[in-house]
Amino acid sequence: MPTVARRIAETLSAHLTDVFGVMGNGNAYLLDALDDTPARYTALRHEAGAVAAADAYFRTSGRIAAATATYGAGFSNTVTPLAEAVQAHTPLVLVVGDAPTTGARPWDVDQTAIAAAVGARTFTVSRSDAATTTRAALEHALNHRTAVVLAIPYDLAGAEASDADDDAERPLRLAPALHPAPEPLERAAEALRGARRPLILVGRGAWLAGAGPALDALADRLGALTTSSALGRGLLSPGSDIGVAGGFGQDEAMRLAAEADVVVAAGAGLNQFTTRFGFLFGESATVIQLDVADTATNPRVDCFVTGDARLTAEALLDRLGDAPSTGWRDSVGDLAGLHRREPGDVAAPDGLLDPRSLTARLERALPAERTVVTDGGHFLGWVNTYLTVSAPDRFAMVGTAYQTIGLGLPSMVGAAAARPDELTVLCTGDGGGLMALADLESTIRRVRRGLIVVYNDAAYGAEVHLYGLAGFAEDPMLIPAADFAGMARSLGARASTVASLDDLAEVETWLADGAEGVFLLDCRVSRSIRAPYQDEIIAQNGTLFEAASVSA
Repeated sequence: MPTVARRIAETLSAHLTDVFGVMGNGNAYLLDALDDTPARYTALRHEAGAVAAADAYFRTSGRIAAATATYGAGFSNTVTPLAEAVQAHTPLVLVVGDAPTTGARPWDVDQTAIAAAVGARTFTVSRSDAATTTRAALEHALNHRTAVVLAIPYDLAGAEASDADDDAERPLRLAPALHPAPEPLERAAEALRGARRPLILVGRGAWLAGAGPALDALADRLGALTTSSALGRGLLSPGSDIGVAGGFGQDEAMRLAAEADVVVAAGAGLNQFTTRFGFLFGESATVIQLDVADTATNPRVDCFVTGDARLTAEALLDRLGDAPSTGWRDSVGDLAGLHRREPGDVAAPDGLLDPRSLTARLERALPAERTVVTDGGHFLGWVNTYLTVSAPDRFAMVGTAYQTIGLGLPSMVGAAAARPDELTVLCTGDGGGLMALADLESTIRRVRRGLIVVYNDAAYGAEVHLYGLAGFAEDPMLIPAADFAGMARSLGARASTVASLDDLAEVETWLADGAEGVFLLDCRVSRSIRAPYQDEIIAQNGTLFEAASVSA
C-alpha cells in the first residue's frame, strides 16, 4: 500500500501542475513522493517565498498551485503571505508538517489556531482519508477563493495509507457560477435605464469570471466610460477606458469619473484606494456592485447584486434590450489625453533619478508581451501610472491586500513559472528587496528571462512621505544604500547601477536582443518626489497627526 504522503502527492498532481516549497522534516516524505509525479517542484529559499510564489502563480495563470513547508518554524514563516492570499482571495493549498498524533512536542505550536487567526482553514489528513482530505482542501480553496492549510501529522507521513485507490484522481466538485437574483438585477437595470452618465468599474473578480466581453458590450450599449481597479487593468477595450481608478488615476480622468450618475462596479472590492477614500464618486451617484460576496463590500453601494460578474452583465444586457445609448462616451471625445502623465525631469532636484521619467523610459523599452509583478511600497505610484498592462493576468501586486512588503522576489518566481516564455518584470523597493533577499537566488536560478527593477531611495519611502512630513524622527525610516547590483552579480545575474537615464542603455540593448537570464537594475531614485496617491493617504491621516500633536 502507498504511504499517506504518496496519496497526497498523487492527489495534488492530479489537479495541479506546480508546487513551491522549502524542504524540512515535516514535508520530506511528501517531496520524495512528488518526485514520482508529473507535478513540477520549485525550491525557494524561504518558506514565505513558497506561499508568495504559489499566490503569484494563480494571479498570472488562473490555475491553483500548492506551497509546502515543514512544521513549527517552517509553518510560522508562512503566516504573512498566507494572510495576504486569504485577503486577496487567492486559491492555494499550503501543505505543512504538523505535530504527531501522539501529542505535541516541545517545539510544536497550535498551527490550526494560527492559520485560523489569519482566516485560513486547516484540513488534517489521516491514514484513511489522505486523498479525500487533500481533494477537499483543493475544493474549498477553489470554491471559496481562499488559501487553506493541509496538515500532515509527523508520524503519518510515512505510514501506510488505507483509503481507496481511486480517490486521488476523482474529479473535484466545483460550485457552478452563481446566477443573480431577479429582484436586485431589475433594480440595477432600472437605474441603468435612467442613467445619463454611466461608468463601469471593473476589478480582478471580473477577469476571474471571464466577464470582459459582456462588460465591454454593456459599456457599448450604454455609451458608458470604463475604468478599473489596479488589479483589473487591461480587462476592457481601450476605446472606452479612462484609466485606473482611485489614487493611481489621472486627475482629469478622476474628475470625469466623479461626474458619473450611475456606477457599475463589477468584481471590484471598492477598497479605500480604488474609491479615493470614498471621494471618487459624486454624492448623488447611484453605485451598483456586482460581486460573488454575500453583501456589499463598501457602504457607498446603493444596489448590490450577488452573482457571477459575467452572468450578471449578460443578464443586464438582456434586460436593457434595445435601450438607446446615453452618448456620454461620445461627448467626451478623444480619451487619449486622460492617460497622459507628468513626464518627469531628466533628474530630480537632488541629482538623483526622477522616478517618473525612469518608469516612463522603462515603459518604452519593455516588450508589449510581459508579465509585471510588484512588491509593496511607495514606488507603486509609478508602476501603476507609467507601466501599461495588457490584461489583468499580466500584472500581480502580491502584498497589497495585507499591506506588506518583502514578497516581490518570490512572486517573480511564481509568475515566471506560470508564463515561462514571457519576460517577467519585478518592481520592488529597497526595503522590500532587502526583506526578501533570500529569494534573489531563487529568481536568478529559476526565471528564464527576467528584469528586476529596484527603486532604491535608501529609505522606506512611504514612511518618509507620511511620517517624515509629520515631523517624526527620520532615522528609523532610512536604509543605508545597498548595492543590489553587486549582490545580483555575485549570484550570477547581469546588473547595472542606474544613476542617470543614460545608464539604461545596456538593459535596453539586452531587452531588444531578447536575451535570456535575469538582469537587475539598481535604480538610485530620489525620495524627494512624492507619488500623487500618497497625497490622499497624507490627507486622510492628517487628523490623526493633529490629534497626536495635541495630546503630546
